[in-house]
Amino acid sequence: MQKPQNVFYQEMNKQKNRFLRFLKWLLISGVIGILVGLLGTAFSYGMKLVTETRETHPMIILGLPFGGLLIVFLYHCFGMQNDAGTNSVISAVRSEEKLRVVTAPLIFISTLITHLFGGSSGREGAALQMGGSIGSGVGSLFRLNETDMHVAVMCGMSACFSALFGTPIAATFFSMEVVSVGIMYYSALVPCVFSSLIAVEIAHFFGVESEAMTISFIPEFTAINTGKMIFISIIAALLSIAFCLFLHNASKYSKKLFPSPYLRIFCVGIIIVIIQILTGSQDYMGAGMEVIERTMHGEVNAEAALLKMLLTALTLGIGFKGGEIVPSFYVGATFGCLAGRVLGVSPSMCAAVGMISLFCGVTNSPITSLLLAIELFGMEGIYFILIGIAISYMLSGYHSLYHSQKIMYSKYDAQYRGHKLTDMKKKH
Repeated sequence: MQKPQNVFYQEMNKQKNRFLRFLKWLLISGVIGILVGLLGTAFSYGMKLVTETRETHPMIILGLPFGGLLIVFLYHCFGMQNDAGTNSVISAVRSEEKLRVVTAPLIFISTLITHLFGGSSGREGAALQMGGSIGSGVGSLFRLNETDMHVAVMCGMSACFSALFGTPIAATFFSMEVVSVGIMYYSALVPCVFSSLIAVEIAHFFGVESEAMTISFIPEFTAINTGKMIFISIIAALLSIAFCLFLHNASKYSKKLFPSPYLRIFCVGIIIVIIQILTGSQDYMGAGMEVIERTMHGEVNAEAALLKMLLTALTLGIGFKGGEIVPSFYVGATFGCLAGRVLGVSPSMCAAVGMISLFCGVTNSPITSLLLAIELFGMEGIYFILIGIAISYMLSGYHSLYHSQKIMYSKYDAQYRGHKLTDMKKKH
């Protein structure tokens, strides 16, 4: 039997080790937060510049196929022609796979090229890749072991998402939740919290504004209104499946049709240009945050959701760079707004429900979705959004934007699974 004095000293020693680990991660997350905050700020201003240039000179879209050739060339020069995008970042959290630091400048430049010439893509996917690669680089600098390297990658992901979108709480939990469905990597909580907060404050210091939206009218929480929101959430879950299928199949079949990456991005780039010109609008170019904001006022085109899904799938599927998250917001918000007008309930509230529900469906991240809704909209109407998140998470099945996601716990049974996403989709 151990003496009380020995037990006391052992506990004190353990507490000392915990405190030293806390200080270590405080330092590392601080370095990552500062570096990623500065990079995210530069990326934000770069995105603003290319977007304003495109809006001022709309015919610049004719250069999209040539911009695509440049992107393929750049990735080929650095031996990253088989880059898996955000999937590689997610894989790096779970395996010994290392992220190359060169990923950050490559995705930075390539995403700006994509947006300059009117490609339909977002920015947060690029943020996850930039942040993850910087986190990996800092981890190597500090000579972290394998498990700590995984935390450093998540730390970088959270920091860049936070800096660009201005939602540090959702950013903290997204990188911890998106990797493995059904579990949360709480060991990364302290690093992700501090890196997110530091990065967003740096972005704010340099004038980058956080995203915030206002729901123009919130209906009463009645049985009829709730029923309508349930219906919208069910359709949003189905749309999330369609969006994932659009993205994955566009990549699959374009590679079969055009084995050469240069020929593929040039030829399909021409098709994207033609579709964009035929729409007679810039609403489908870039991320589309302006369109999302209009849905908060009940403004929407009937064809918006379908066209955005198609153009985003073509843009990202053939090799242009960017992200899928804001386009998923776009699809959900435009669908929800249209559904609200048809059902006779606040289009603005329905847009918010559709937006967050579809995001949850394509990422399988219900906790992040709820926190994101609170940071974007506040607590008003949160019951409707919570219902949408729950329904979409369940009914979206085992589909995802990211093939590298792993299903740790079943969506339908209280059972451990531990299967790859592709394996679960075959069973259900």
